[in-house]
Amino acid sequence: MSDIFQEVDEDVRRDKAAVLWDKYQYVVYGLAALIVIGTAGYRFYDYQRSNAAEAAGAEFQSAIKLSLEGKPDDSIPVFTKLQTQGGAGYRALARLSLAAETAKKDPKAGAEAFDAIANDSGVDPLLRDNARLRAALARLDSGDVPAAKGALDALSGPTGVYRNTARLALAAQALKDKDYAAAGKALDAIVADAGAPQAERQAAETLLGVVASNTAAK
Repeated sequence: MSDIFQEVDEDVRRDKAAVLWDKYQYVVYGLAALIVIGTAGYRFYDYQRSNAAEAAGAEFQSAIKLSLEGKPDDSIPVFTKLQTQGGAGYRALARLSLAAETAKKDPKAGAEAFDAIANDSGVDPLLRDNARLRAALARLDSGDVPAAKGALDALSGPTGVYRNTARLALAAQALKDKDYAAAGKALDAIVADAGAPQAERQAAETLLGVVASNTAAK
């Protein structure tokens, strides 16, 4: 991240802000996705580790690695198996992972798959919120911005587990729309949040440089 901060400090000008955003917007979205995967997987595994089968856990972690490496043909069969044969926790995580794979090819269909998980009362509340967040991100990708922003606003409240990831996504969209006031508000909320993960705080501080450069130039 130090290189990003240096670039913001030295190079951000109004005529360069758009170029900087084009360069880093997918880093922001990728960071959000990795945080979501890591948070959901770790917290749910930790919560249910006394009951989780060791073999299922190893299979799931292996499939996640394959997915992150861009090997869906290898990861999807494992997720599909765990969706029906894993313990309750891994079934839900496998459903989330399959929805994510769907969203990569068809964001609209992926959002609908996440919706099904979010609306399933049998799924742990933490994972249901995870699904709501990822449905919103998929809708941003599909161009359904109003629906995505509504969901992200609901998730960005002061006590939401995924509030800062939602705020980061809202800020990213606001920057894309050149609504620098809205972007600054969302990013300031992340920086001021004592519970914000370091990676999200650093991403927010970086993008605040884009906001500042455009605000000062007006």
